[in-house]
Amino acid sequence: MILGAGESGVGAAILAKLKGWTVFVSDKGQIKEEFKQTLIDEQIEWEEGAHNEDRIFKADLIIKSPGIPNNVPLIVGLKNREVKIISEIEFAGYYSRGKKICITGSNGKTTTTMLTNHILKKAGWDVGLAGNVGYSFAKQVAEGDHDWYVIELSSFQLDDMFDFKADIGILTNITPDHLDRYEYQMQKYVDSKFRILNNQTHEDWFIYNYDDPIIQTGVKSRKLTMNLAPFSLKEKIEVGGYATEKQLTINIKDQLTMSIHELALKGKHNTQNSLAAGIAARIVEIRKDIVRESLEDFVNVEHRLEFVAKVNGIEFINDSKATNINSTWFALESMEKSTVWIVGGVDKGNDYSELMDLVKNRVKAIICLGVDNHKIIEAFSGVVETIVEVKSAVEAVAYGYRLAAKDETVLLSPACASFDLFENYEDRGNQFKQAVRML
Repeated sequence: MILGAGESGVGAAILAKLKGWTVFVSDKGQIKEEFKQTLIDEQIEWEEGAHNEDRIFKADLIIKSPGIPNNVPLIVGLKNREVKIISEIEFAGYYSRGKKICITGSNGKTTTTMLTNHILKKAGWDVGLAGNVGYSFAKQVAEGDHDWYVIELSSFQLDDMFDFKADIGILTNITPDHLDRYEYQMQKYVDSKFRILNNQTHEDWFIYNYDDPIIQTGVKSRKLTMNLAPFSLKEKIEVGGYATEKQLTINIKDQLTMSIHELALKGKHNTQNSLAAGIAARIVEIRKDIVRESLEDFVNVEHRLEFVAKVNGIEFINDSKATNINSTWFALESMEKSTVWIVGGVDKGNDYSELMDLVKNRVKAIICLGVDNHKIIEAFSGVVETIVEVKSAVEAVAYGYRLAAKDETVLLSPACASFDLFENYEDRGNQFKQAVRML
């Protein structure tokens, strides 16, 4: 029984059918046409708009979409009857022969995943990109499998993984996020992230952010038998990697060094992402020159600090994927020029005081792009002289162009979800880019 007919659910259905399971797919919402057509073509039974609970409760195995919380009545009922519930990643792991580099964290996991995949591909390896980015892990296994996978994992996916093992696990950082799914208990969220280490042995590797106090506490409180390769921007690391203001150093087998200015991705958080990906690549013995070249020529994921255009000397940057305070902190921290900041949307309980120092030092004007902006205006009135409110991406870009001067930046980094004015963060980012191109 597969609950949820998105990318991961349909992929799991294809693999399950191939492996001889009797498969039924159930989605409480409406299934996208492309996925519906795939299920019809594959002759897999499905339903939408409601769950047939009688049928679901008879299942031997449930593969659950990560979007379905564990505390909804249907899942609670299944758990009470001890029906096995797993994620698509766990299910695909039963059938894949590929080695796995898995990345989790509150921020930076997508960039680190894409960057690691980029290095392996440049080295000519047979690699699949899966999890939160790329394609369904299960579908790739069904269509022929790969020697290697680079898999981005959310805490929701990790919660439903039990026998799965990452050959290399990467933990970028941990900051409060999605706490509504963890009974507002930070420790439960932290424990969820540390599930990336499930089943690792002394032959496997754990790459982690040495500068993150929550991760440090988690490492010290666990008996870890795998190889550890931390990365730091503050300390020299003997096995792992570190960076100063001038140089990045990776100490795995032979030492790799390169100038910080040669990295394709700018900002301290991106130096951390580059270290994590570079360490993973050196662990699997990819040549130093390929690692160096990959870190120099990588093009970042769309909607994440994405350069859009320079118009009359004003730089426009799309960071629509920044839907929480921590992501926006990283974006503002990487701004080297005076910045007009576009912020706002559906607030997830944001504490804007965390951004105060960066805003004082780097932001010359604020454009509120949301239906309800009172918290933003309250937080930064008296700190930033110019604060305006807009209701569309076109209006936001027009104000940005007017308020910024030559050699300054207009940054869309909303720190909020997008659902008040846009379909999703991609729609918000695309509308922003379209408006910039119309200038």
